[in-house]
Amino acid sequence: MSMLELITKASASSDHLPSDSQYPIVLNADPILLNLKPQNQQPTDASFIQRVEGWKISQADSDIIELGQTFYKTLKIKLKNPNSFTKAEFITLLNSYLEKNNDKLGSLVVSGLSNDEGYTKSLLEKLGFLIGDAVLGLILEACFKFEIWEVIEALIVLGLVNGSGSVSDNLVRKLVERNRADLVCLCVKHVSNLQVSDMLLVLKFFLSPSKDAYSAMRVVRKEWEVQTVSVIETATDKSLAVLLMMAHDEFTTSELCLHYLVASANVDDVMFSVCVGKLSGVEIMRFVRYLKKWLVKYQKFPQVGSVSKGSSAHGVKVLESVPSLERVTKCFGLVIDEHFTSLVMHPEFREEVESIELVVNSLVAEARLCCNLANLCAGLNL
Repeated sequence: MSMLELITKASASSDHLPSDSQYPIVLNADPILLNLKPQNQQPTDASFIQRVEGWKISQADSDIIELGQTFYKTLKIKLKNPNSFTKAEFITLLNSYLEKNNDKLGSLVVSGLSNDEGYTKSLLEKLGFLIGDAVLGLILEACFKFEIWEVIEALIVLGLVNGSGSVSDNLVRKLVERNRADLVCLCVKHVSNLQVSDMLLVLKFFLSPSKDAYSAMRVVRKEWEVQTVSVIETATDKSLAVLLMMAHDEFTTSELCLHYLVASANVDDVMFSVCVGKLSGVEIMRFVRYLKKWLVKYQKFPQVGSVSKGSSAHGVKVLESVPSLERVTKCFGLVIDEHFTSLVMHPEFREEVESIELVVNSLVAEARLCCNLANLCAGLNL
């Protein structure tokens, strides 16, 4: 199918499907470029631009686009009649779509498994890159309808959801409304380009969780416990175990979820500052106390400050979600910048800040001592 045919077909669609550009086209550029040739075999010197012809994608790529369009149409019709559309039917439909793509690419996935969610996750791992934004949006809609959380988890972890795309505009909000704190943590960890509205929603959700949210939050706590025990039993570097115990002990269940947001590399400091500025007095107080816990812990266990997050290569998945001392200090600075008047004028806030000042002074004194020792060692080496 030529490019002109693709454009013409998309424009003539009576169902107003999204354009084909929203569907990924698996292209091998080499044969396409080799088939290109000048329209005019005898170019004139008057033109610096020479038109070419012969652009054509492979039949397999064309078939994949067709499969995406057909699946989009079918699923959209099914979702318009929710009473006659079941969870089992959706899983079968999704698996069939992915299996057909698998056949076009030469069997990337072993077939013969049952049509369950585990099999669907396996298909998504191998073939998820073929899913365009429009199709992904309908898949998420169906997953929310039938509460298929395992598939949503797979889509997030595999990086198929991007924070700047239209597909994820309401993803975080829907997860918060469903009190799926575990999946919200995964969004913070894996979804790039989170929007300000998403970050503010997550921050408030973790600082003031509803009672119904604690069930999913306990799943997050259990993950930290399992990882910590595993590190204690297997890791040769005991600083890793100390770091994870620091992140677990004395923190509430909702604060464990807050670790993901504070430590996330996907959170822009400027946008996070805007979110902090929109917190209520109660939320500010809770956030200050949360940050104070971290400062006290780093004061008690200074040896873990140099633990490399690269150690997550040892299989410690949650290690990258442990806020560093630098990150905690930066967040506390944002709170001061945005709420200085409140922190100074209210006695309760002022008492917390004064207690934090003692911890910070201790950390500063230790840092100065370390710098002096480092300079001394450098001088001896000379």
